[in-house]
Amino acid sequence: MRPALLLAASLALAALPVAAGAGEPRDPVDRLHVSLEEAMKRAEELGFEGRRELLDPVLASTYDLDWMAAKSLGRHWKKLSDEERTRWLALFRNLTVSTYADRFDGWAGESFEVLGDSPSSQGTLLVRTRIVRQDEEPVALHYRVREKDDAFRIVDVYLEGTVSELALRRGDYSSLVKREGFDALVSAVEQKIAEARVGTDDSE
Repeated sequence: MRPALLLAASLALAALPVAAGAGEPRDPVDRLHVSLEEAMKRAEELGFEGRRELLDPVLASTYDLDWMAAKSLGRHWKKLSDEERTRWLALFRNLTVSTYADRFDGWAGESFEVLGDSPSSQGTLLVRTRIVRQDEEPVALHYRVREKDDAFRIVDVYLEGTVSELALRRGDYSSLVKREGFDALVSAVEQKIAEARVGTDDSE
């Protein structure tokens, strides 16, 4: 398995009260981890497309992908037409699923551990986890979650608690849109999706 998603940014400790019925902050993380372990253990059997098919509904139900897609464009999101927004939401989801299918492409005894959660910024919480690897140091993998429709959803991922995946995407995407326009961003993301597909040995 290659390193999981990048992540991070410093976060203030100021969470809002958790509503009754929202479940536990770790719930979406637990569901995601179960599916990731299955994808890794069955990687060769499933192949890239099979892993995509397995992970797509899980990512859709554990992440707030529409919210993340909008935030990833910063102020440029408000300038898009309805048609462009629809196109971007679908493309962002496609990229996220393809990235997971590409990176979680094998299993060497790794497992996930949830360490706890703590208040984060703007009413969110940070669920701290790690990937335990055989004969190697664990990799810290933290998830920022928030409530949506009486359930928790993941809105960002952090590796080693230092780099925010969403902040990285926002920086790259906003810069490209500003320089070359929305169509150039779409082309660049479509290229990343294609590279994810051919980047796995089983897709060749």
